[in-house]
Amino acid sequence: MREVLDSLQQKGHDVVVVAPEVSLYIKPSKNLVMKMYPVPFTQEEKDEDFQGFSKDLFAGGSFLTRVFRLYQRSKKASALFLATCTHLLHNKDLLRELEESRFDALLTDPILPCGQILAKHLSLPSVYFLQQMPCALEYDATQCPNPPSYVPRVFTDHTDHMTFLQRVRNMLYDLPNLFLCDTVF
Repeated sequence: MREVLDSLQQKGHDVVVVAPEVSLYIKPSKNLVMKMYPVPFTQEEKDEDFQGFSKDLFAGGSFLTRVFRLYQRSKKASALFLATCTHLLHNKDLLRELEESRFDALLTDPILPCGQILAKHLSLPSVYFLQQMPCALEYDATQCPNPPSYVPRVFTDHTDHMTFLQRVRNMLYDLPNLFLCDTVF
């Protein structure tokens, strides 16, 4: 996204980055206009949560143990995501300033629905920057087929060339994803 923002600026467009004061990737930049808003957690809490998520994702253990660990971690991450979005959408001064700016588009990462909610509030089209949306929501949104008997699922290590038993296993492994996605979103 940084390359797109730089390119837009070089072509004379005004670019404003809206981000929480505590962020995983977005840091203040002298080249960009930054609009930061407060959130009720520290950088250390956020870093610990996301490092723990990655650690839990690749940690060993039985299938049910891994699903339970990810469920617990997802609940905690969801609370941080919700707090981040809530503090943006309830920041009346920042929202008023954004409304008055009359932007043409909103570029966002769709892993959190906050960008889409803000775009809707501002009546702006949104552009997503992510190869894949979480929980395979892009398949639902575009009504593209995504059969678990053919498309490899998380935790299976399968490729698109599966035996019959691997396809059955792939379908079974898809069930907890529905549960975890429901927890997050």
